[in-house]
Amino acid sequence: SHSCCPAPLCRGRALPAPPPGSACAVGRPLRWASSFSQPGPTESDPSEGQVFLSESCVKRLLEITEGSEFLRLQVEGGGCSGFQYKFSLDTVINPDDRQGQRGGARVVVDVDSFAFVKGSMVDFSQELIRSSFQVVSNPQAEKGCSCGTSFSVKF
Repeated sequence: SHSCCPAPLCRGRALPAPPPGSACAVGRPLRWASSFSQPGPTESDPSEGQVFLSESCVKRLLEITEGSEFLRLQVEGGGCSGFQYKFSLDTVINPDDRQGQRGGARVVVDVDSFAFVKGSMVDFSQELIRSSFQVVSNPQAEKGCSCGTSFSVKF
């Protein structure tokens, strides 16, 4: 089967598992938005060119990143709904990457993946059986799957 979105190469190392019993910050009100650098004139849509970071995402990133490390978000073809989110820790920023930060935590998205996630929020979700970074309230996604890692695109 032919996919319209070639999977980008995986860079960085796998994310470490969270320590047991660490505090959960999901559900707090969010009062901050990270603006991703966008070349050219300012867009009319305020969510255009932005990805938001939740408080729990920032807290978890500060716990697991060292030095110049940041969280890389990629969108790949595959998953149960057509596209899937992929997170990794990375230290190399490419010329076409979009990046933003909040409170010292950084998230970087390559330009191809950025088209699929602009206007959405990166959250760190801590549940009984697993903890993970997730993309929530993605305006580009039509429907997601229950696992929270896969989605289909609005056409």
